[in-house]
This record gives sequence, structure tokens and C-alpha cells, in this order.
Amino acid sequence: MRASGQKALVPFFTAGYPDEETFLALVAAAARTGCRLVEVGIPFSDPIADGPVIQASSEAALARGMTLARALDLTREASMESKVSVCAMGYLNPILRMGIERFARRAAESGVAGVIIPDLPIDESARTRRALAAESITLVDLVALTSSPERLAAISRSAEGFLYLVALTGVTGSSAAEPAVFDAFVDRVRSQAPLPLYAGFGIATPEDALRATARSDGVIIGSALIRIIDAAPSPEAAVAKVEEFLHTVQEAINPPGRSRDR
Repeated sequence: MRASGQKALVPFFTAGYPDEETFLALVAAAARTGCRLVEVGIPFSDPIADGPVIQASSEAALARGMTLARALDLTREASMESKVSVCAMGYLNPILRMGIERFARRAAESGVAGVIIPDLPIDESARTRRALAAESITLVDLVALTSSPERLAAISRSAEGFLYLVALTGVTGSSAAEPAVFDAFVDRVRSQAPLPLYAGFGIATPEDALRATARSDGVIIGSALIRIIDAAPSPEAAVAKVEEFLHTVQEAINPPGRSRDR
């Protein structure tokens, strides 16, 4: 995508939210708008990187009986039905409870291409990274605005797939960094890492996405989508509104005339 001048739009959906059927329909809607990669959030009771919007969606999914195992089953269904790549985002505690190697096997069976674990620091990631790599799954590293040059260098040495740029000093759903701060951040990371750079946290509108992709290679949008789902009067309306929004973002970051698979 980067070689052809396309920008990546990666939507985030919480597994099983607002219900399993609608979740699958949301992933299908994302595929119809040209999204090639979808981030699937694995519900957890203490999602420290997530703001109140995504926290509430996790709590609702957990209340309906969602588990790590079931989330992976849903991921497999979504990937097979919609023909999209999936990056699973989850926290370390459920993975440790399942067992790192078993989780890696289950993720591979579910068609997972990458895994994001926000509470797994790079200093402690070696075993998980090896287990995932053995199943041809990438551990996606996060880089923060506050990452030191030394830490950025360490992350760059291990990173694969893409780097997840945390575009604010806060949780998901907060306001993104000032443009000048964000631009300097992207330039600093790009000077050390050759991988595609996807910006997340605080990307809420097509304008935000356009601004972020002026420097980065793509954007990840989560809280804004959950808000659309929450505001919809029915599951069917939620899917339609999300599809409309994602189409609008695609048109902003990949305008007509720029090559893009649809």
C-alpha cells in the first residue's frame, strides 16, 4: 500500500460488541469500504490503554459471556467471511492464563496476522514474540510520544509488520497531539524505523485521519466507531452508519485518482 501511495484505514471493533452477529456484520462493512486490515479488541476487565468508550464496550461484551477463546473463534469467522487480515488487540493477563504458546496456536488457527498487547513492554516481550513468530504472527509494537531515543531504537530493532504510533499522551478516545508535535514525532520514529507507521489514539474524524496520514502511512480508528454504534437506534443502523463513516474516511485519505482496491 505504501509503495502505491495508498494510506491504510484500520477500524477497531470490540469482539462480540454490540452482539456477535452485528460484530461480524461490522467487519464485513469495513471490508466493503476497502479496509484490508481490521483490529479486533479482545474484551478485558482492566483495559488500561482504553478510554471510557471502549472500556464500556468491553464490559458489555464480557457481560454477554465473551472470553478470549470465543473472541478468537469470532475472529476466525470474521476473517473467513470478510477476507480481511486481522490484528488482535488484547491484554497480557488473559493470554498468560491461556498460556502464551497455546494462545499463539489458537491465534494462528483463527487467521490472526498480528497481535497488539499494550501492557507488554518490549523488555518483557521476548517469549511472546518468539511464540507468535513460530506461528507466523507478528507482535505489533507501540511507540509513544514520550518514548526516549534509546527505547525507540530498541523497539525498532525488534519490530515487524507496522509500528503503532500512540498519537497522544492518554487513553483511547482522547484528543490527539498538536499537529506540530505529532509531525515531529512521526519524523523521529521514521528516522529509525523503516516499517509502515500507523497512527492511533485520538483519530476521530475524516479530517483527523487526513491530517495524520500527511505524515503517517495509515490510521487506526476505534472510539469514534464505538460511539457511532452506541448512538445508532438498531444494529442494522449501526452497521450502515459505520460503513458510511469508513467510506468517508477512505475518500479523505485515498481520494479518487489514487490507486486503491475497493
